[in-house]
Amino acid sequence: MKLAPVTAFALAAVLAPTARPAPGGAPVLEFPLACEPGRTCLVQHYVDRDPGPGTRDYRCGPQTYEKHNGIDIRVPDMAAERRGVAVLAAAPGKVARLRDGVADISIRAPGAPSVANQECGNGVVVDHGNGWETQYCHMAKGSLSVKVGDAVQAGTPLGKVGLSGNTEFPHLHITVRHGGQIVDPFAPDMSDPAACKPQTSMWSAKALAGMAYRSGQVLNAGFAGGAVTMASVEDAQVPPPGGQAPYLVAYARAIGLLQGDVVELELKGPGGANLASNRLPPLDRWKAQQILFVGKKRPPAGWPPGVYGADYRVLRDGKVAVSRHFEMRL
Repeated sequence: MKLAPVTAFALAAVLAPTARPAPGGAPVLEFPLACEPGRTCLVQHYVDRDPGPGTRDYRCGPQTYEKHNGIDIRVPDMAAERRGVAVLAAAPGKVARLRDGVADISIRAPGAPSVANQECGNGVVVDHGNGWETQYCHMAKGSLSVKVGDAVQAGTPLGKVGLSGNTEFPHLHITVRHGGQIVDPFAPDMSDPAACKPQTSMWSAKALAGMAYRSGQVLNAGFAGGAVTMASVEDAQVPPPGGQAPYLVAYARAIGLLQGDVVELELKGPGGANLASNRLPPLDRWKAQQILFVGKKRPPAGWPPGVYGADYRVLRDGKVAVSRHFEMRL
């Protein structure tokens, strides 16, 4: 789905959901992707629970956007999408509807076709009974592995993560409905959608643990021999530097950073010598995604052989909230 706008943030640990079935005969949901949550896939957006023009996720945080009706679980880049990440049924049920044949292309790509009336892209709807259903969107064209009427169990492959429909990055968008109404699986009582209070989750304990709420996560980090862009990182087209590279550039891309966060990146040479650093002023708003890089021109004598490292940090209220150390050898 598209990236989210700004909203205020007020986090309270007491708002964490518990892992028990929601009332009303709701299904217990398992994690719907064949990846390692928090490492090879990350939650990007939650359901927008604000009934007005503002936005608010189930923790009273900003990790959503206007009228977003599901959970976005993102893979790191198009390389992961090309390798194939299976979309899995979250609970037992029967395939009620599906669509295939929509092109895998970002809505921001030049010449991208209209996605009107097919915003979900290639997708599957599973009926769980008692009025409950889950919908799985943005799957890869030609990857669907079920047909209407098929019985599925939790963990049954439905297709693969793609870039179809109304999306800018490869991910699964999963929506939960009861009686045709949107339900937030992290906080399923929607009678007062503006209230951020502890609720019984629909997720299993294992799934919930893998989707622990995080304000800021590193999506990609690495080194390059020249200029780096958001697009080249997304497409996994950043060639690693060689010993004769004209520049040595470290980069890191993070998601879900908060207003006021201070982001910094240091490039270090063999032995830990500081080669270059970059520190941004406090962020003026919540960032759905943000990339930072720092580089050094090749010295006249060339790059000394050895291990080069980089340290990425997000400072929040004077403390390190997110960090990543990464290395390469030249």
